[in-house]
Amino acid sequence: MVQILKLAADKEASDVHLTANSPPMLRVNGSIFKVNSPPLTSEQVQHLCYSLISDEQKSIFESEKNLDFSFFVRNLARFRGTLFYQKSSVAGVFRLLNSMAPDITKLGLPLTVEEFTNYPNGLVLVTGPTGSGKSTTLAALVNAINERRRAHILTIEDPIEIIHQHKNCIVNQREIGVDCRNFSEGLRNALRSDPDVCLVGEMRDQETIESTLKLAETGHLVFSSLHTNTAPKSIDRIVGIFNPDDREIVQNQLSTVLQAIISQRLVPSVNGGRRVVTEVMIASPAIRNLIREGKIFQIYSVMQTSFSQGMTTMNNSLVQLVQKGEITAKEAFNVTSEREELYKLLKKRNLAS
Repeated sequence: MVQILKLAADKEASDVHLTANSPPMLRVNGSIFKVNSPPLTSEQVQHLCYSLISDEQKSIFESEKNLDFSFFVRNLARFRGTLFYQKSSVAGVFRLLNSMAPDITKLGLPLTVEEFTNYPNGLVLVTGPTGSGKSTTLAALVNAINERRRAHILTIEDPIEIIHQHKNCIVNQREIGVDCRNFSEGLRNALRSDPDVCLVGEMRDQETIESTLKLAETGHLVFSSLHTNTAPKSIDRIVGIFNPDDREIVQNQLSTVLQAIISQRLVPSVNGGRRVVTEVMIASPAIRNLIREGKIFQIYSVMQTSFSQGMTTMNNSLVQLVQKGEITAKEAFNVTSEREELYKLLKKRNLAS
């Protein structure tokens, strides 16, 4: 297993996939490639995966049928592991993690994003599909606060991905299943821990969302993530998870605590590697009012005309990167959910035929 992980590090892969009747697979720059070796049997996959976890974790995995965990390979890297069953056989995905907390100024994010670390309180969301770099952006925001402010930072993660050193801040990191049983429990206890800044790894369910909103409402700065593609859809997801009778209350609460949403994707770059593309929504008075009134469908129009306030749409970011020659128009169309608008923007700049 260590040999496979070392190969992944050497190839600068982001993920390793193990499944029965296939050789190990590596994800490099967003695409899957086979390792040059014979297919693995289901027994071999199970043996490789089980070599990374404890007997207690095996018991949990075989009971729950899923397991998320993190581990460190000496002289190599830290990894996040996910085990699951498919066709009654064990399968695993292992992601290489940064050993150092990322520098927010080197991620290619809009300058506006750095300003979010100065908020005294409220909720900042980082959204996007799996593999879009959400965890890296969240870690960079935490690291920036760790370097620039004097505060207590508390994270609740499943699992802990990047280890933060104590710099100007004290950073306490709690892992689900190790330091607390679940996100809801960790959030309930957070208020007693005297935090200034909290990171909630993911807002997965109604209880976690309720606890996260309450934490932001009580004067804390909270960062979290959602698996949504755009800022308006992120708001829809939060509100939509509640019963219809409760949605007006949630809209009012969200309109008060929400500070900003960063939606991002990773797009193959012309020069190799991948480039982060972002959509940024800032909770201006106009957007707060739309959230309060439940007019989420109008938020995108406000974002289109609010570039001077630091906002940007995904299409605007894509057009800028195409114009700079960093990504192709084809890759831009693969990412956008507003293809017609993107075509018009590219056509206006003579970047589309």
